Amino acid sequence: MLVSIFCFGLQHVQAQQKTSMSLHDAVAMALEKSDEVVLADAKTTTKKYELQGVKNNRYPDLKISGQYMRLTNADIKQGSVLNSSEENTTTTTAKKEPAKVDQLMLGQANLSLPLFSGFKLKNSIKASEKLYQAESASAVYTKEETALQVIEYYAQLYKTQKAVELFRENLKRSQQRVTDFKALETNGLIARNDLLKSQLQVSKIQLSLDDAEKDVRIINYRLITLLKLPAETFIEVSPANIDANLFNNAIKSESDALQSRKDLEAVQLLGQAAEANIKVAKAGYYPSFALSGGYIALDLNNVITVKNAMNVGVGLSYNLSSIFKNGDEVKAAKSKALEAQTQAAILTDRIKTEIVKAQEEYNLSIKQDKVYSESVDQASENYRIVKDKYDNGLADTNDLLEADVDQLGAQVNQANAKANVALKYYELLNASGQLLQSFNFSQN
Repeated sequence: MLVSIFCFGLQHVQAQQKTSMSLHDAVAMALEKSDEVVLADAKTTTKKYELQGVKNNRYPDLKISGQYMRLTNADIKQGSVLNSSEENTTTTTAKKEPAKVDQLMLGQANLSLPLFSGFKLKNSIKASEKLYQAESASAVYTKEETALQVIEYYAQLYKTQKAVELFRENLKRSQQRVTDFKALETNGLIARNDLLKSQLQVSKIQLSLDDAEKDVRIINYRLITLLKLPAETFIEVSPANIDANLFNNAIKSESDALQSRKDLEAVQLLGQAAEANIKVAKAGYYPSFALSGGYIALDLNNVITVKNAMNVGVGLSYNLSSIFKNGDEVKAAKSKALEAQTQAAILTDRIKTEIVKAQEEYNLSIKQDKVYSESVDQASENYRIVKDKYDNGLADTNDLLEADVDQLGAQVNQANAKANVALKYYELLNASGQLLQSFNFSQN
């Protein structure tokens, strides 16, 4: 059973396609293939078509219709008054057979062009333009969040992969220590309790290694799912994957950062659209004027034929009830505008907090990296000294194992600290609205 599990695991590892991909390429792939980005672009395209549809209302409406109808036993009476000569003729002439009216053909064309509607059309176009711009800004923000997600996965993957590497190295050293202790215990040079302590440490390291390998598999799967890569792909992350010029990006001031944040821009544009919709609602208080024209052609078989019957004029319409009913629509539009303004104010304060937090966390990551780098040297030197003392009988097994654990912990902390420096700087760029710019990606 154990052999089967081992063989299956070996085949799984061999089936994986290990690849090293730069962070820049990974972000570019995510911006192209991510479902969230595709959805955001689709929403932008929808708003673009909706805007074009509203703009099309500026053009005249031209309708053409035609009818052909068969008539049965139609009784047609002429309403015109006959002149006296015709009456005399009628009285002296025998009555003719009534005309057979069995079909009607009617064709007409109508043209209507709005001239004035209380500036409703103008403000509807303006509102639609702002909604389109807001959706475009939201799409850019989605791309920024997707890019940050890739960066976070890379940082997590580096941390866990480095932890696996350190755990494996430490596990080999601990296993060799167990082998040495077994020989010493057999020869009666150490107590069995010391051997058991070293074996217990191996078990703990093995558990930590298994947990780290599990984390690597989970994070790697999340990353390749986001990038739409084959399930067998395994991405190896190293410091070389990070842009060497990352820290050359100057952080913008708070005011410039607020202008660069696309989520804030989207909310502000929604507020401008709401302002335009107030004017759209107020348009109900005004009458509407439209230019109209038409053409009619009619043929009632054996009775009448009409050709070139053209008409042109101006139409006026005014809904008197809007004086009473439109007030609520205007109030609702004003309330929505107030909602957008308040939301923009709330988001502005939140962004300011994010910028301060990101700056402080980046500064802390630099300090932690320095401290953990020093701690690695200290822990390594401490382990060397304790090992010498142990070999000379001046330290016990507890001291040796504790020094080994401290050294391993310092190495893991150092790897995490180095990853955090880059991660926190990217988060600071994101809080300042500069993330895509740092990769030289267009925000349009």
